[in-house]
Amino acid sequence: MVSTPDWIDVPATRFRMGGGPKTNENPPHEVTVSAFRLARAPVTRGEYQGFLEAQSHSAPPFWDGPEFAGSTKPAVGPSWDDAVAYCRWLSGQLAETVRLPTEAEWELAARAGRDVLYSWGDDPPESLPDYAVRWQDGPEVVDAYPSRHPWGFLGLGENVHEWCADWYDADYYSRSPDTDPQGPETGRRRASRGGAWRHAVKVSRCAARSSIPPHMRYSDYGFRLAADLR
Repeated sequence: MVSTPDWIDVPATRFRMGGGPKTNENPPHEVTVSAFRLARAPVTRGEYQGFLEAQSHSAPPFWDGPEFAGSTKPAVGPSWDDAVAYCRWLSGQLAETVRLPTEAEWELAARAGRDVLYSWGDDPPESLPDYAVRWQDGPEVVDAYPSRHPWGFLGLGENVHEWCADWYDADYYSRSPDTDPQGPETGRRRASRGGAWRHAVKVSRCAARSSIPPHMRYSDYGFRLAADLR
């Protein structure tokens, strides 16, 4: 049986997007984002396994690695194309359009109406519980620690990189539309957000941007679901 995502409703908001030490985070700019829903946690291995079996879809090459086992760990390794295929399949199962969030939606959810560096606030990554001993060999289960986010999101900015819907352009902010930016029309890389277990610094700032080609399957990449809220 397919379960409905644990949605958190994000209200329509105007906020200051971007701004930070890296060129691709600038210039900071005001954008309005329509109301939407974002899943509390990334798609788990157990949820993704149901899709693999139902669709006879190929698993990532390292899917059987013991460091990635566990039904409540994030599903790591789906390419952007895989993630979109999952959204399409789940939409049919739920009779509701499920998709990837845009970069603007992801950053809005992370900031939660605040001007903060990280999804939990301005305290450094080392302030996270047990930071020094977490993520030694792979990702942790999505609910390993209570949420420190004011709206209750889990792992928003840590554990795994999360695919976004947008094509990526480092200079996009210089021409981003004022309302519901969707990213450039074409590109070679897809945008992603959040930190990951493989990095020296395991979490990312709200404004930090990353990207890889959409066909790539990396062991520190996952995704989180979004849906319109009208």
